[in-house]
Amino acid sequence: MGLVLQFRVPERQPAEPESEPLQVDLMTAVDVAIRDLDDIIPYIFHTGIREQAEACRRMLQDSFDAALQAG
Repeated sequence: MGLVLQFRVPERQPAEPESEPLQVDLMTAVDVAIRDLDDIIPYIFHTGIREQAEACRRMLQDSFDAALQAG
């Protein structure tokens, strides 16, 4: 007959409290959106959708540049 070893059950760690969502300022959010669109646009093969994404990226870039000039 085999010998049965009783392993200790590890103590449960208390669950970490829910953390607050990451707070990002508006300029950082716009900068990230511009970079994401730059990464995504080359993979958009539908012409109309690509043009819309490029227009959105230009609008965000123009707004970002204007905010930098004003700041």
